[in-house]
Formats: sequence, C-alpha cells, structure tokens
Amino acid sequence: LRSPGRTEPMDKNSLSHTCWDCVYHIVWIPKYRRKVLYGETRREIGEMLRMLVERMDGVEIVEGSACPDHIHICLRIAPRHSVSSVVGRLKGKSAIILHERHQERRSLTGRDRTLWARGYYVSTVGLNESVIRRCIQRQEEGSRIE
Repeated sequence: LRSPGRTEPMDKNSLSHTCWDCVYHIVWIPKYRRKVLYGETRREIGEMLRMLVERMDGVEIVEGSACPDHIHICLRIAPRHSVSSVVGRLKGKSAIILHERHQERRSLTGRDRTLWARGYYVSTVGLNESVIRRCIQRQEEGSRIE
C-alpha cells in the first residue's frame, strides 16, 4: 500500500494497512411512503444530504437521486464506519433539520420530527456499479444529489 520511502498513502482510499473501495446502494422512504419529496423540499433534502455527507470523514456520495417517494443514493463508506450508523445519521439529522426549518409543515415531519420510515434497503456495489449508477441517473434526471 505504500511504496518504499513514501510516508503518505498511495490513494485516498488507503489506510496505513488497508486499501478499500466500499460502495453501497442505499434506498429509504418517507413514512407511509408519502409522496412528499417534490419541488423545494426535494432540492432542500439534496442539499442537506450533501452537507451531512461532507461533514462525515470517510464518506462520499457517488451518485444520488431524490424521488417523490424515496431516496436512492450510492455512498462510498470507509470500513471504519458502519452502514447503519451512516444511514441513521443521514435520516435522523435531515428530518430534524427539515423540521426546524419548516415548523409550519408539521404534516411533513410529524410532531416527533420523524420524516423517514424505519429501516432501509442496502446492497454492496461491485462489478454492477455502472448498472446501478445508470438506474439512479434514469430515476429522475433533474433530481440528482451529487
């Protein structure tokens, strides 16, 4: 992983004794699969997810799309993070931020500040990454998260 005489990792996905490329396809939905992710809310959710991912060391968005009734996202997550903790943070923080910004829209987040349904779908992305990325891109061309 390191060349003789070099002190820095050879690429950004290297740790001192590990080289990794862990990409996950993740999907989650709003409570009751309500179609609430449209217009300004969709753009806002995309911005929030980008901002939250930027704050997490070792996590990056590969591709993403906010559809009216679900979120599709491909994340590259370092092995030191669990997928469940990353998804939990994204879902929890985005619901709280949206609730605080738009208290007039309580029907969106509910009194308890929950926007998202419990659980999520996740699969690892390997050789099929290009197929999954095309699928996400075609979901709705104008609603990419990047």
